[in-house]
Amino acid sequence: MEALDLLHKYDVPVPRYTSYPTVPAWQFADCSEQKWFEHVVRAFKQENGEVCVYIHLPFCEELCTYCACNKRITKNHQVETPYLASVLQEWEIYRSQFPSKPIIREIHLGGGTPTFFSPEHLKKLIDTITADATVPDDHAFSVEVHPNYTQDAHLIALRDAGFNRISLGVQDFDPAVQFIINRIQTFEQTKKVVDAARALGYTSVNFDLIYGLPKQTTNSIAYTMQFVQQLMPDRIAFYSYAHVPWKSKGQRRYTDEDVPKAAEKLAMYAAGSQHLQQLGYTHIGMDHFALPGDGLLVAHEQGNLHRNFMGYTTTNHKLVIGLGASAIGDTWTAFAQNDKEVEAYQEKIATGHLPLVNGHILSDEDLILRNHILDLMCRDTTTLDEDLLSAAHIASIQTRLAPFIEDGLATFTNNTIHVTEKGKLFIRNISSALDAHLHRTQSETRTFSKAI
Repeated sequence: MEALDLLHKYDVPVPRYTSYPTVPAWQFADCSEQKWFEHVVRAFKQENGEVCVYIHLPFCEELCTYCACNKRITKNHQVETPYLASVLQEWEIYRSQFPSKPIIREIHLGGGTPTFFSPEHLKKLIDTITADATVPDDHAFSVEVHPNYTQDAHLIALRDAGFNRISLGVQDFDPAVQFIINRIQTFEQTKKVVDAARALGYTSVNFDLIYGLPKQTTNSIAYTMQFVQQLMPDRIAFYSYAHVPWKSKGQRRYTDEDVPKAAEKLAMYAAGSQHLQQLGYTHIGMDHFALPGDGLLVAHEQGNLHRNFMGYTTTNHKLVIGLGASAIGDTWTAFAQNDKEVEAYQEKIATGHLPLVNGHILSDEDLILRNHILDLMCRDTTTLDEDLLSAAHIASIQTRLAPFIEDGLATFTNNTIHVTEKGKLFIRNISSALDAHLHRTQSETRTFSKAI
C-alpha cells in the first residue's frame, strides 16, 4: 500500500500512550485517597525510597493557541506565593506518608510556564523539597522554559538548586506560524537562553518542535531547521500537533482549513526527520531525536528507555509524585490526578487532603498490557506471554494486528510483535491493538487526537 493510502487509513484518533490504561478508561470510584496512599507507600518501599517528583506550574502570561495543556493565563504575579505554599503543603502530605527519608533522583518542572515564577520562588520551592531528602550525584533535574520569560537569574537559581537539564519550547521559528499560534519568540532570544544555560553548566538542552501547526508548511520546517542547526540542542522532541478544539478553546482562533492535512503533515515530518538525521541525530521512539552521547540515546541503545506522562525518559521510576494543579502521580500499580482548577486545588490542600479528582487502580491485566505497550513504544517489539495472557486474548490481539501485518507495518511471529521501520510512524495505532479498554468501550473518536 502506498504511503498516502496508509495515511488515510491510519490517520484516526488514538491515544498517545503516556499511560496505560489511558485516562478515559480510569475507574476513579476504586481509587480513594487511602488506597492511593497504600500504593504510594508500597512503591516507595519497593523502590528503596527513590522518588521522581513532577511539579506542575500552570501560569502563563500569554496564551499559546496551539497548547492543550492545563494552564492559567494571568499577568498577576501575586498568585505565585499562595500557589507554591499549596505545592509545598502537598509535598508535606506525601512526606508524612513516606516511611523514611526519600531519595530524589529526578525532578521535572512543567507547565504552564515554570519561569513565570521568580528565580527566588523557584529556588525556595526546590530547596524546601530537597531539604529533607537525599539527592544523588547522578540526579536529573529538568525544567521547561519559554525563552521570552527566562532570564539569567532563573537559570542561575535553578542551577544552584541542582538543575542540569533545560527544555525550550520552540515549536517553529516561522513568523507566520508564530503569529497564528501566538508564540512570538525570536531566534536571538532563544539563542541567548541556550548559550546562557550551557555557560552555566547545564548538561542537556532539549528543543520541543511541532509539525502540523496551522499555516505551517514544509518551508516552515526547513526554515526552522536552519536555526536548529546553529544551536544543535542535545535532544529534540518533534511532536505531531494535536488538534483538539473541543478540548482546547484557544485552538478555535483558527479553523480546520488552517491545519495541514495528514499528507502535508507527513511531508513535514519526513523533511524534518531527514534533516535532523543528516545533522547526526538518531531517531528514538515515536518522536524524539538525540545526538551521540546524550542520555536519552544511551538509554535507548541499552534498552532502558522509558515512557510516562512526561514523555520519553532515561529513568524507569516506579514512583512518580505529581504536585500541583492537574498533576498526575504514578506508582506503577495506580494513577492519581489532582484537580485541574487552581482554586479548587488550593482549597482542598488547605484541608490537609489531596485534591484527587481522578485515578485508577491497575488490574493484573492492566499491568501486563502496560508492559507490552511500553515495550512497543520504547523498543519496537514485545513478546506476549502465554502464561500471562490466555490463548483467546492473544488471538484477539493477533486479529487486531492483522491489518498492520498486511500493510507491512508490523510482524507477528511466535507471539512476538515487531514494529518495522515503515511502521514506526504508526506506533500509536499498532499499540492500540493491545488496548483492551479501548476495544471494549469503543471510545468516542473525539476523545483523542489523530495519529498523524
